[in-house]
Amino acid sequence: MKKVEMPKMGDTMEEGKILRWIKKEGDPVKKGEMLAEVETDKVNIEIEAFASGTLRKILVSEGNSAPIGAAIALIGAVDETLSENPGGNGATKTPATREPGEHSPGNAQSVPAQVLSSTVAVPTPGKGGRIFISPIARRIAQEHRLDYATLQGTGPNGRIIKMDVEAALSRLQPVVTAMPEAVGLPGAQPVPPQALPISSIEPIMASIDTGEVVEIPLTAMRRTIARRLSQSMQTAPHFYVTSVIDTDKLAALRQQINEYAATDPSPVKVSFNDLIVKAVARALVRIPQVNVSFAEDRILQKKQVHIGVAVALEQGLIVPVLRNADQRGILDIAREARRLSEVAREGKLRPEEFSGGTFTVSNLGMLDVDTFTAVINPPESAILAVGSITPTPVVVDGQVIVRNRMKVTLSADHRAIDGAMAARFLQEVKRLLDEPFGLIL
Repeated sequence: MKKVEMPKMGDTMEEGKILRWIKKEGDPVKKGEMLAEVETDKVNIEIEAFASGTLRKILVSEGNSAPIGAAIALIGAVDETLSENPGGNGATKTPATREPGEHSPGNAQSVPAQVLSSTVAVPTPGKGGRIFISPIARRIAQEHRLDYATLQGTGPNGRIIKMDVEAALSRLQPVVTAMPEAVGLPGAQPVPPQALPISSIEPIMASIDTGEVVEIPLTAMRRTIARRLSQSMQTAPHFYVTSVIDTDKLAALRQQINEYAATDPSPVKVSFNDLIVKAVARALVRIPQVNVSFAEDRILQKKQVHIGVAVALEQGLIVPVLRNADQRGILDIAREARRLSEVAREGKLRPEEFSGGTFTVSNLGMLDVDTFTAVINPPESAILAVGSITPTPVVVDGQVIVRNRMKVTLSADHRAIDGAMAARFLQEVKRLLDEPFGLIL
């Protein structure tokens, strides 16, 4: 009898909630077929079977949660006898499942990668070579007539997984549905449209109207936001440094870049936030003492500059990560930021796309917010809050003139960063944005 365990899909994940079982008890299961859809603290993901057989027992029903590593189902032969304790194997104790909202332990353990998906090798069309692709990814690609040999796999050892195929289809089509009944997956049953989530991270939990209030159950994402940010405010002594940046030259540079980018074969529109990310990345290289994490008895100074860009969703806040932002050009930053933002809103971010950040930029300027302070995203030690650009009367050479200005506020963890260091960093960001043409060098 083979146990199907709750996989670990992200550094912050402690438990997953079963949104729906695609296979039912007694259904035949082939290795690589989708078993269930699981909600994590960031995204929803469909887990695949790592063994063939019959789905003998579902241990965690729909709507319930289980910690990572816990047994959620059993796969075996039809005539194989179920043990009295189907969740355990006598050698290790399987953590018990919990109802939604119940606290989960923090000492999560990783699950072998094969629990996520299996891999098959298939010939590369027209090349005579071999590529590695999961069965479900190959099936979806074939049904949409997509040449998967041209895809770059992001799974272990470069294998192509379902998300790689979906990402490629999303670039080719305005809307690509990943629901099982739409792609003809074995064992999938039609689901009424009203039963489907608006997005892949929409909570499948009904609000309860009690008369005076409406009770809205917390999603895994909202529970994680509440827990982590409460922990951040309680454990990290925040202090704030604010600066005002003149954006007239920044606007001129942006206009020139966009005029140039419009002639590119793959045009992209650069935003002010893209330029801010570039300036922050360069400032972190010059002042690496801000690119750190506090670890009780030591400070960890990061060698890489991975900038998180906060994206607001109806379900909560998620922070996709622009990796090695200091090594990227402005157009590259703009393209990657757009891609991550779109994937985030579709609820299809991969764990590696929203983990591992070393610094975060949170911009509410587009919502006409003049200034605000942001909560540090642990384990990072700083976050930059960006306000709107507003015409402001200022004195220049004894004359009052109107200039476009923007307020930015750095929140820093005083355990790892001193006030003078935070001020130096913000001063460098201000210098780079006040005279921004150096950003393209």
